[in-house]
Amino acid sequence: MLTTTEGEDRTILIVRDAWLLDLSRKPYREVWDLQKALVNRRADDKIPDGVILVEHDPVATLGRRGKREDVLDPGLEIVEVERGGEATYHGPGQLVGYPILRLPDRLEVRRLVTDIEEVLLRTCADFGIEATREGPERGVWVGAKKIASIGLAIHRSVTFHGFAHNVSTDLREFLKIRPCGHDGGIMTSMETVLGHPVDMEDVKASVIAHFQGVFGVTFRRVNVSELLPEPPSGRKPRSPGAP
Repeated sequence: MLTTTEGEDRTILIVRDAWLLDLSRKPYREVWDLQKALVNRRADDKIPDGVILVEHDPVATLGRRGKREDVLDPGLEIVEVERGGEATYHGPGQLVGYPILRLPDRLEVRRLVTDIEEVLLRTCADFGIEATREGPERGVWVGAKKIASIGLAIHRSVTFHGFAHNVSTDLREFLKIRPCGHDGGIMTSMETVLGHPVDMEDVKASVIAHFQGVFGVTFRRVNVSELLPEPPSGRKPRSPGAP
């Protein structure tokens, strides 16, 4: 959050405009390509800071410290990526957020992780869930169970990758991997904690509101075409019905 002071006793919050791209559900690799294209656009100052929100088709991703042996199910798609951390799972019922933010200094990463945790802690509180940062590693915890994971990467001083918050995720899917080196049973979800269904759109609205408050931004919803002059990797869109 950016602040400045006026006189000696008045702090003023500087609110910045930012974009919000809500992709609903998309395959992981497609959104990974999109992130990398947006990182370069942000580094070149062609777009402001922003956030992607998305649900993914089932996939296991391996961060820089991840190993193939951390994926126990050979039928699960594996993608090796440049974020920090080890193995994690993405799938339906999980809200994934990718902040595309330019940092003034790489040392800001620790604060960024703390701020993302704060957004998710406040979101949990909105639904009556008492969550904490206290766990074996960074992320958001409910008791001894992990409800949200965070893993970031930086390229050209711009962040990408981000957080994965379990809303109604099928927790059996985590048994197919070793999430951050743990047994898959360490994971939980909002629905499991509360014992009743939770609407994804309600959670998304909470995350958006708290992201704006914690980061001092005002979101404007956009489409991909407003952020990129052409599809990621220079691919031309196919005509309807084309193979």
